[in-house]
Amino acid sequence: MRAERVGQEIKRLISEIIRDEIRDPRIGFITITDVELSKDLRDANVYFSVLGSKEQEKKSIEGINQASAFIRKLIGERIKLRFNPQLKFKLDRSIAYGMKIEKMLKEIKDEKKK
Repeated sequence: MRAERVGQEIKRLISEIIRDEIRDPRIGFITITDVELSKDLRDANVYFSVLGSKEQEKKSIEGINQASAFIRKLIGERIKLRFNPQLKFKLDRSIAYGMKIEKMLKEIKDEKKK
């Protein structure tokens, strides 16, 4: 329960940090979709999605991984925890997959109308 609350706060902070403080041009339009913390709050899997092409996705992954130490430092300053969690950024492809399925369903529906 505590890990979920802390995870939601970390998710909010990471989103703010990316939006307001990171100036890396490689990082495109990133959305933090979820943060899963270990029970001891030492490790955090941060899931994010990228809006754009495969090339933009690749650049964003490089940029966010490069900025992870800076993001971790800022989180440590803003949330008082015994241990500052180690951040592992992972690409979340579920939004893109959902959009692909929605497009396919729309195409099928349009074909049935004809």
